[in-house]
Amino acid sequence: MRDARPHTIFVSGLSGSGKTTVMAALEDLGFYCADNLPVQLVGQFLDLCAKATPPLERVAMAIDAREGPLVAKLPETLHSLRDSGGNVELLFLEAGVRELMNRYRETRRVHPHARSGQLAVGIESERELLAGVAAQADRLIDTSGLNVHELRTLIFDHVSGTLRRLGVRLISFGFRYGTPGEAELLFDARFLANPYFEETLRECTGRDPEVARFVLEGDTGREFLNRLREWLAFLLPQYDAEGKPFLTLAVGCTGGHHRSVAVVEALASTLREEGRSVSVEHRDLEKRH
Repeated sequence: MRDARPHTIFVSGLSGSGKTTVMAALEDLGFYCADNLPVQLVGQFLDLCAKATPPLERVAMAIDAREGPLVAKLPETLHSLRDSGGNVELLFLEAGVRELMNRYRETRRVHPHARSGQLAVGIESERELLAGVAAQADRLIDTSGLNVHELRTLIFDHVSGTLRRLGVRLISFGFRYGTPGEAELLFDARFLANPYFEETLRECTGRDPEVARFVLEGDTGREFLNRLREWLAFLLPQYDAEGKPFLTLAVGCTGGHHRSVAVVEALASTLREEGRSVSVEHRDLEKRH
């Protein structure tokens, strides 16, 4: 006889990787959520959920390193539940060390494995502790570069079973202020005609039609934009098929006012016409020339 226990999602991962956001999203999707239930009580808890009136059909449980050595028993518990025919899956959240360190510094919280203040050491210690759990995951989710809204959307799409088209974040920037560290793809537009040297255009920006025409309607600008569009037309569907949720693409010029802004605005218009979810950030537009 098939196990009558509910559809169960276990959420585990590194501290600071987004477990709270994921659990909130699952709760909004109708899951009964339990945080940090001791692993040895999972079976009894699911039996109680199945016997509730009415039975709980969806349950989510957060399991993390706060359980210490007990968390090592989670793989064994998963095997037992799966062998009994239960509808069980494990989501494991991770992120890069630098991203996790930035998050802890912003929130000023204490990492559970870094009581001595050595944050990087605490992160790696926790990663080692959870390695066996990560190996059992049905899906590994790297939350580096994802904000809470993007992670929430990813979970909604995962549970609903639909294939979400990759969303694109476009950033314009000025090289004189440094390159954006979050960019996965980066293009240098400094070879294009520069409106800064045109007196009538200097105080305008790439958002102004006359600047966009100056930058993009010459032979070089037109070919550059067309080649970018063709390249993205090939690349983005490959990411869709892979399940990649978001892509951050940056375009730079000298000051981040004219050429990069015009290129990003043109790409955003094209991608939106294709039905893509697009966000635009002109990082250095408000900085002085």
